[in-house]
Amino acid sequence: MSRSGLFISFEGIDGAGKSSHIDGLAQAFRAQGRNVTLSREPGGTPLAEKLRELVLNDPMDALTEALLIFAARRDHLCQVIEPALARGDVVLCDRFTDATFAYQGAGRGFDTNLLSILERMAQTGVAPEPDLMREPDLTVWFDLAPEVAAERLAGARVPDRFESQPVEFFRRVAQGYADRAAAAPQRFARIDAAQDRHRVWQQLTSVFVRKGWLSIMVPTPGAVA
Repeated sequence: MSRSGLFISFEGIDGAGKSSHIDGLAQAFRAQGRNVTLSREPGGTPLAEKLRELVLNDPMDALTEALLIFAARRDHLCQVIEPALARGDVVLCDRFTDATFAYQGAGRGFDTNLLSILERMAQTGVAPEPDLMREPDLTVWFDLAPEVAAERLAGARVPDRFESQPVEFFRRVAQGYADRAAAAPQRFARIDAAQDRHRVWQQLTSVFVRKGWLSIMVPTPGAVA
């Protein structure tokens, strides 16, 4: 019996710790016999990775930034996400469209009505159902105070042009995520990312157990503990 694909995105401000848990979750799904596709945004394809480098490092206006991000997303959907879902894979994606509304919309103050138009254009017509606008089946939101995230990032690496933004920018981004979660509560699962990694992992896996996507609570993998 074939399994339906699952599309799961992971969101949160820089420093929230989401990326460190995605590999562990992939291991948990594979241990239960699922094929897993890991990806990220912007990026996930050769073309989208080139656009990622531009978006993260080159100065540009807000509309150019949004257009490049949605162009990368369209290619990512066509080349990676939709084929993986058609195979029945679990797709784990580090960021998706909620990040665009949080960073470009709330953070930069870009017109969210225009972002909604771009979202509809880029994410429709890629699925087998021609009128479906592809969205994640679940979005896991790692919620963390911007001040705590800034402390975690301090000295970790050379910041890109988003990570180098002031704390006030990330306060707006965090509120953008909160607004997206409030607008689609059935799709979002909030994780309290201020707790230690073990407790964050417990919160994360319990979400998937409740949904029936993992059969048991999974011990914290060594890479996450």
